[in-house]
Amino acid sequence: MPPSPRSAGPGRPWSARTPLVSFLMAAALAASPGAATTPAESRISLDVREAAAVDIVTVLAEVGRFQVVFDPGLSCALTLKLRDVPWLTAFETVLRACRFAYEEDGRVLRIAPADRLASEAQERRRLADEQARSRPRSVSAFRLSHARAAEMAPIVKRLISPRGDVVFDARTNTLIIVD
Repeated sequence: MPPSPRSAGPGRPWSARTPLVSFLMAAALAASPGAATTPAESRISLDVREAAAVDIVTVLAEVGRFQVVFDPGLSCALTLKLRDVPWLTAFETVLRACRFAYEEDGRVLRIAPADRLASEAQERRRLADEQARSRPRSVSAFRLSHARAAEMAPIVKRLISPRGDVVFDARTNTLIIVD
């Protein structure tokens, strides 16, 4: 006879780990490695109640054969009932339900709150833009033989960066590009 939901066995109190253990066993049995040829094709069935999202993602990482790093302080309890779904769909659903996101670095995924990853990406873009603006500008002069510098200056201006400039010397037919 299976133990009642209030106890983990004769004389033992119900613990928070018992659902996790049953979840891990169910997930291991549901993810049949012989049925799929690649991790992307692996399908999984999950039936859990108030399981930690970190534990669910850890099991999905095993099925998907990737490594995972969790930001500190992630907490979210989920109740799931999924049957024969691709592991990637289950993974993305768990993340969306908890407002988590991931960034990939090779075969390692970093799991963090979606707003934290978005703000870090925005900060990286801002830093890259600042570095591009702070690079020293170079000056190049091109003496043209078969075209007029005055006619070429607007064309070249469209091809350089926004902080660049093109001037021409009509007397010597020279384009001066600062970028």
